[in-house]
This record gives sequence, structure tokens and C-alpha cells, in this order.
Amino acid sequence: MNPALRSSAAHVFVESLDDPTLPPDDAHHLFRVLRIREGERVTVTDGRGSWQATEVVGQALRPIGDSIMEPVGPLLTIASAIPKGDRVEWMVQKLTEIGVAEIMLLHCDRSVARWEGDRAARQLARATRVLREAAMQSRRVWLPVVTGPRQCVDVLAIDGVAVAEPTGVAVSDLGWRPSTVVIGPEGGFSDRELASARSLVSLSPNILRIETASLVAAVSFLT
Repeated sequence: MNPALRSSAAHVFVESLDDPTLPPDDAHHLFRVLRIREGERVTVTDGRGSWQATEVVGQALRPIGDSIMEPVGPLLTIASAIPKGDRVEWMVQKLTEIGVAEIMLLHCDRSVARWEGDRAARQLARATRVLREAAMQSRRVWLPVVTGPRQCVDVLAIDGVAVAEPTGVAVSDLGWRPSTVVIGPEGGFSDRELASARSLVSLSPNILRIETASLVAAVSFLT
């Protein structure tokens, strides 16, 4: 990581690097919660790989030097059954910190937690806020996305997908880097779903919770 990113007092997403105007919530967080002071350095990014160092002047940010474009790293989607309760927010936060490109939420045959209708829109909006906050905290310049819910069986047979399943091969024996890793519900995949899977990979000799399996998959295939 560039030292200027690591050492900045804060890191925020803006629409334009040339005119880094802060959204009201971010301005409140910087100047009221974090109490960023005059003259401190704040990095800003457009979420598409470009970022810029700025200096706090009053209640605004003034660009310093040239913008920098960071190359995109390995791209990985974690497609996961929805954990119960607020565990989904913890999962989204940690996967964002680790560096995944997309968190895709799934409805599986044996899913207990399901998001439908207006509830799905509210929960997805909340997860997106958590993701954005985590991306700022971890100094990401490529903003990931959280999508879904999608039907699990529609994702399982896509090229480049590995399915996390205890009967699969070890991560070290898979021999290729998947673009998507699918994590099922705690009750496991149904026979119908497993019949659609092309490649099975075992993440651990132990039974893992959804959010734990998601993190193990992210670390296994991003490092």
C-alpha cells in the first residue's frame, strides 16, 4: 500500500477527484466524529482505482499533487447464503477489508435467512453502507459491490465457480484460481444444487459457519 494512503488521517469516496466535495454524512463523520483538523491529510478516491491526497482547508478538501491510478488486483466474488441476523454485516465488513471485488448474496434450497421484497431492498442498502464504510477504513481505492439475493442454483454452474463443500478437493489441490466461490447455508447444499456444481473445494476439515467459510475462501484465493 502506498504510504500516503496508509498514513492519511481519513480516506473517503468522492464523485470527482478534481472537486472532492464530501457527501453530508461523510463530512459529518470527518469533522464531527473523527475531528479532522485544519491542515491534516485526507485521501480521496473515485472507487474506480484513482485516488488523490488532499489537505483540509476549513470544512473542505484541497487536492495536493497529482492523482494516482492503482491497478486492479485479483478479482474474486464470494457468493454466499445469507447468514442469520446481523452476522451478514460482519461478513460484508470483513470480506471488504480482505479485498473481494463482489459479495453476492444467495437464496439456497436450505437457506433459513431469506430477503424478499421491501426487506431485501432495505437489507441490501444497509449492507452496502457497511461495505462502503469498511472500504474507507481499509483504504480501498477500488470500491467492491454487494449484490443479490440470487438463486444459488443459477450461480453454481457458471464457468470459473468453485463450490465450498466438505467432499471437495483441498484448496492446494484445486490447481486453478476461481473467479467465484460459492458458500452454502449451514444445512448444506441440496442434492439438486450439488448436481449443478462443476467444481467442489474443501475449505476446512471442520464444519464452518457461513461467515467463517466466506472469510476462509477469500483468504485462500486472494493470497
